[in-house]
Amino acid sequence: MKRALLENWALFAAMMMLMVANGLLATLLTIRGAGLGFSDLTISLMQGAYPLGALIGTIVAPRLIEKVGHIRAFSALASLVSIAAIIHLLTGDPFSWSAMRFLGGFCYPGLYVITESWLNAKSDNKIRGQVLSVYLVIQLAGPAVGTAMVGLPDPSGNLLFALVSILISLSIVPLLLSNIRAPEYEAPERMPVPKLMKVSPMAVIGIVLMSFAVAAWYISLPLYALRQGFTNAQAGGALVVALIAGAVLQYPMGWLSDRMDRRLVVIGLALAGIAGAVWLAVDMRPIVVTWGFALVAAATLPAYGILVAHANDQLKSAQIVPASGTMVFLLNLGLLGGTLIGPNMISLLDGRGLQVLLAVTCGAVVLWGVTRRIQEDAPEDTVDMQAMGVIGAAHGGVMQAEAWAEAAEEAEEQAAD
Repeated sequence: MKRALLENWALFAAMMMLMVANGLLATLLTIRGAGLGFSDLTISLMQGAYPLGALIGTIVAPRLIEKVGHIRAFSALASLVSIAAIIHLLTGDPFSWSAMRFLGGFCYPGLYVITESWLNAKSDNKIRGQVLSVYLVIQLAGPAVGTAMVGLPDPSGNLLFALVSILISLSIVPLLLSNIRAPEYEAPERMPVPKLMKVSPMAVIGIVLMSFAVAAWYISLPLYALRQGFTNAQAGGALVVALIAGAVLQYPMGWLSDRMDRRLVVIGLALAGIAGAVWLAVDMRPIVVTWGFALVAAATLPAYGILVAHANDQLKSAQIVPASGTMVFLLNLGLLGGTLIGPNMISLLDGRGLQVLLAVTCGAVVLWGVTRRIQEDAPEDTVDMQAMGVIGAAHGGVMQAEAWAEAAEEAEEQAAD
């Protein structure tokens, strides 16, 4: 672990700054938007511009890296995101905020791919597992730290937006000062959604539904908490608790899914999500807001990694990397839907619309999981499940996919011997 940290500290530092900045900005925009009088619909459309941009960015950014190289692409994309943060600071209208949110969503996938592929190129097989472990910790910790920073004193209202811009700009420095040449990069071939659907229907539908649920509560939680009388700092704190709950459950759920049918684990998580949503609907006390959403987060955040692992159980090693791109696309598709719909449900059904939405979504996952369990047995051979980041992090990117592909190739070689 020490060797991995020493050899890759610059890139770890760059990724941590990107993760903290993205987590801070996502929460800050919701809270500040509410303070400026933005309606729930306006906030959902503004925040929805990020996954919409990411849908395009996941396709375009890898081609851009292949065309102009790692350093130029990273510098250009980071500069654009830094500018977007400053424009958020200088303006206060939903149109410019939506445009800049779209720009951020477009740029971040490229930043993740560059950092991950560079890390992968710098790591030999002996330390790749350690590098991946540190990288996953950053994925989980960065957004939580950024969200917690929403509670920092900011009398002028400008400090936190400026801090986002500073962190993104500083993330360029470690990459530029790295003492190795940029690795070769070739954009992976894509696996169309219909083809992946034939391989793993559970993964395709499950990823869309569970990422929908994650975005719905992630974007809505600060708004919901503010309407329950929370201060800005308390609303941010409730979101931090939820993120930590989801992060803590990542490893235990992954460990469990490696030892049984992963679909059963996803079904169990979805049932827990229903329980959390019902709890929030029945008991609307402030303390339940924090712990009820923590239960929902613990139930929904680990599901993506388990579903990706379930798909990889059924893929050939050569299909893992292109399938990863498709699953990231599906992830952002679900995030887009949840972001657009979630905040608009808060005021419906006597303040219980969001809870009903979460319960129905998790219920659909349960029904789909049970259906697939009846129709098809679990794969005999499984790969180890890796934890995944939370919303705003580099979900299931190049590094995880390549690690899985290498593990699958080694398993195939051992089986052949």
